[in-house]
Amino acid sequence: MHILFIIDPLSSLKAYKDSSVAMMRALCKRGHVISVALQGDIYIDEGVVKVTGQAINLIQEADLHGPNWWQASGDSVDQALSRYDAVVMRKDPPFDMEYVYSTHLLDFAQAQGARVFNAGQAIRNHPEKLAITEFAEFTSPTLVSRNIARLRAFHAKYHDIILKPLDGMGGTGIFHVRPDGANLGAILETLTDNGARTIMAQRYIPEIKQGDKRILLINGEPVPYALARIPLAGETRGNLAAGGRGVAQPLTKRDRYIAETIGSKLRERGLLLVGLDVIGDYLTEVNVTSPTCFVEITEQTDFDVADCFAQALEQAVRG
Repeated sequence: MHILFIIDPLSSLKAYKDSSVAMMRALCKRGHVISVALQGDIYIDEGVVKVTGQAINLIQEADLHGPNWWQASGDSVDQALSRYDAVVMRKDPPFDMEYVYSTHLLDFAQAQGARVFNAGQAIRNHPEKLAITEFAEFTSPTLVSRNIARLRAFHAKYHDIILKPLDGMGGTGIFHVRPDGANLGAILETLTDNGARTIMAQRYIPEIKQGDKRILLINGEPVPYALARIPLAGETRGNLAAGGRGVAQPLTKRDRYIAETIGSKLRERGLLLVGLDVIGDYLTEVNVTSPTCFVEITEQTDFDVADCFAQALEQAVRG
């Protein structure tokens, strides 16, 4: 197959731990051809969704800590997205209006025969913070609002809460407000922009000390190991980008139940790859843009996550 990755600039990726790079290397090992493009390389020309794609060779024995792990293969090519056997959307957030426009272009491309994973409509319809509200039976008490009085009342009811923006990633903008309510007013004014921006409040889950677990779903099936991202001492965020330490561990019975229940629904909506975030027994996020942790799980266990994804992609394309 010839597979196009819509991705951030390759020079910006930390190849030794990047999940997209792991995917590409696994696909190359299985004999497939890889091209890459930036989000801004997708365009519509006289009704046809096209892209400027650059074929690349991945150097299998390269030092992934350095820049020379790939090389261009020939000139870049402008052609319809439907000419590729598969298009893998791996552009990292922010999920801004340019990202939204890209999902629409991917929808149009699918209507013209392109095979897109994750599908544009599916990404757009599952905002990563808000998507958990569909599965309230698995979540800690949650409020989504921009009304400061209502958010204050949530704190008064649950005393120990987390406040976070709906568009953050990597743990940015997350606040832990304890029972004394120190700085609650300033935090709410800042996060909501004085009531103009909707945010999320959740009852604090003390099991965060044991890690914020990333559970990967590939074609609706959970990878048998989660990556528990354990916060630094004194931190409430387990995100690796915030300094958390990743420890792979087998799924618990509860983890598997959550994953299998949600996975079967999301697969039907065009989501080949999903990253669930679970703290203790509670679902906290549904990540659909560019879920990570492939490399960490693979290095610490006997399960090759990237190869599992490559096989699932092959199966999805065959239909």
